[in-house]
Amino acid sequence: MHICYLTDEYPKAGYPHGGIGSFVKTIAGALVEFGYQVSVIGINYTEVDEEVIEEGVKIYRLKREQKKGLTWWHNFSRINKKINQIHKLQPIQIIETSELGLAFLEKRKEIKYVIRLHGGHHFFSESENRKVDVWKGWQEKRSFKKTDAFIAVSNYVKTHTEKYLSYGNKRVALISYPINTNLFQPMATDIVQHQIVFAGTVCKKKGIVELVRAFAIVKEQFPKASLVIYGRDWFFPNGESFIEMLKEKELCKLGSIADSIAFFGPVGYENIPLKYAQAEVCVFPSHMETQGLVAPEAMAMGKTVVFTKLGPGKETIVDFETGLLCDPHVPEDIAKKIIWTFENNLQSLEIGNSAKDFVIKKYGLETIIQKNINFYRSLLGK
Repeated sequence: MHICYLTDEYPKAGYPHGGIGSFVKTIAGALVEFGYQVSVIGINYTEVDEEVIEEGVKIYRLKREQKKGLTWWHNFSRINKKINQIHKLQPIQIIETSELGLAFLEKRKEIKYVIRLHGGHHFFSESENRKVDVWKGWQEKRSFKKTDAFIAVSNYVKTHTEKYLSYGNKRVALISYPINTNLFQPMATDIVQHQIVFAGTVCKKKGIVELVRAFAIVKEQFPKASLVIYGRDWFFPNGESFIEMLKEKELCKLGSIADSIAFFGPVGYENIPLKYAQAEVCVFPSHMETQGLVAPEAMAMGKTVVFTKLGPGKETIVDFETGLLCDPHVPEDIAKKIIWTFENNLQSLEIGNSAKDFVIKKYGLETIIQKNINFYRSLLGK
């Protein structure tokens, strides 16, 4: 079976990537180990074509077009062309992409198309408090009509997406993101006392503003506390940096407390486990998630995690058993949960151990990969 993933985010050294990129890297490498052929096609970060093989995965990065007005059309055209080239040489059975990915893709009868619900334009409109963009909304609906089946990474993303878009009586499988527990596992390293670690895109919907405000509360009780932020910057439509806005409008109010907050930018996929390991607590107060990778990744390492109680939060964490849940819109509640972990070291350690066992059972790589393989094979009638 030859499976082709469409994403621009497949991790590349020196360039930022998001959760989708991490997911595709994890699943692609595992499928190759199971004996399947895997290709990844996406638009490059640069204006050159690249073809590389990493751990058996064939990655095709197509040069980024800079033609004004129709860039999106040229990029889709080049993806279609590359699919056709690959398919002629090594027939593709499954093509998988995210919510908008099939909008302008040419369909072949002999290929089955799958949309994995990572959280599309309609899904995040509510949490971002914005109207659905007509153009993007139309693309998403068009893409949904073209697919043969869906995979939802949580029950929440399945039901919430259905509020806005129809699945058209097509199959919807519920398969969580896999966690690479060979990479994300307990690590022998020194923990920095009262260090709080956040990882993810630095933007409003990840709850970073509320986390900064919560940190100011924590700092009053724990003067040695520090907040370390790993992740790529987000930019407003006018090009303004979210991090710079955060520094100008939030950190400037904190006085000397701001000196205990550090922004380190994106961290390589293989390096993030060490960052989690050094933390006393990992905090991810997202306003909305589909499943979220960072929380179970940190949990797999035996870390105490404070995660959002909204969206799929309760599917990921049992409060005060496998982690702590917070109201991401209330800094006082985020602070309360962080302070609890600092004041209850033994119980936090027990929670971390329970979290590790929970992740291995629910998100273990081998189990999740087999679920994906079974689903792909069922679409092919095997």
